[in-house]
Amino acid sequence: MSLRQMLTLASLCAFAAVFLQPLHASTLCDAHAYGARGDAHTKDTAALQKAIDACAAKGGGTVRLSGDFLSGPLILRSNIILDIEPGSTLRGSADHSDYPRITELRAAALQPLLSSEGAQNIVLSGGGTIDGQGQSWWQQARAERDHGIVGEGNPRPRLIVLNHSKHVRIENLTIENAPFWQIVPYYSDDVTIQNVKILADPHSPNTDAIDPFSSTHVLIDHVYADVGDDNIAIKSGLINSPGPDSPSADITITNCTFAHGHGLSIGSEIAGGAQRIHISHITFDGTEQGIRIKANRDRGADVSDIRVDDVNMHNVGTPILISEYYPKVLPAEGEGPQPVGRLTPRFHDITIRNLTATGAKKAGVIVGLPESPVEDLHLDNVRIEAATGMYLAYAKVAAHRLVINAGAGEAVLAGPASDVKQQ
Repeated sequence: MSLRQMLTLASLCAFAAVFLQPLHASTLCDAHAYGARGDAHTKDTAALQKAIDACAAKGGGTVRLSGDFLSGPLILRSNIILDIEPGSTLRGSADHSDYPRITELRAAALQPLLSSEGAQNIVLSGGGTIDGQGQSWWQQARAERDHGIVGEGNPRPRLIVLNHSKHVRIENLTIENAPFWQIVPYYSDDVTIQNVKILADPHSPNTDAIDPFSSTHVLIDHVYADVGDDNIAIKSGLINSPGPDSPSADITITNCTFAHGHGLSIGSEIAGGAQRIHISHITFDGTEQGIRIKANRDRGADVSDIRVDDVNMHNVGTPILISEYYPKVLPAEGEGPQPVGRLTPRFHDITIRNLTATGAKKAGVIVGLPESPVEDLHLDNVRIEAATGMYLAYAKVAAHRLVINAGAGEAVLAGPASDVKQQ
């Protein structure tokens, strides 16, 4: 096929996508017409699923929610627009028995409030709210941790999971109070999350806002996230994963604001790797960390072609935290190299440019493994004001216009096997 033929085919496909969408959207399935009450008290699970399935059976369309709907888990179908109108809410049931046990992300889980399986052309929009009502789940998680009970035997449901799906848009919504992670594209492609607020109590456990997991071509744009854990966490494999694991790749995060939360993370469960992650025009205000790339010997892979540009941080604990010892930051004293294996993290080809941070506690930590140092890390026009400076070990850093104003101690403390070249 010639280049001209390929371009013509691509144009026809694009035209078809634009042309067919109004046809799907023209079929309207109002939730009330299928028996939903929308009174905030009656469980509308069956009626809402009936509306979704009926719309899908007609070739696709818009499922309209106008009211306050209480529901257990719902399955999204192909060619469906779930339109939650302004002032309307889809609430997850607080009854824990409404969430069946399933296998999800290759682990024990509970069925999410909204999920898709091998679906395509899905839109969640409308200006309303999706509320996971996760408070009772958070209370249970805290109690279990206080008694030393953690792990897969006590899962909590995620809020939205897009499983092996493609061509998905989530836009113009408030998404809040997930029992666990809030939005998870899992092995999905062409996902746009745009003009969305994602909220949870800052002390709520594991309420990550967006966790792309082994997913590709993801756009996260104009998202405000104020949550209890990672504002974003890019993942691609479980701890001690036997494999195979696909990478997360071609992800763009831009024009976002992050308030409470643990920052913008790549990892820690990154056994499939992550490449071509481009981050720009981000504001961090009061997050625990800023840019964080994290893994360990039991959950790593190739993490490369990471570009961070035009970032402003205020009162962030550690603006730059890159560590291959997660959940620790630094190795134990006297810890030496170990054999390189499939899960050994390899961090390289990372550029952080035009970053300004004020009011930080620690300027940064960049620590690789003795057997796998951080390599080809570029810091260009990075200016950080912090109580203490930046620590490096097992890392090769090229710095250009790096300015660190430390309230105490050295601006840059070079640990073992660190190589900092000022350009």
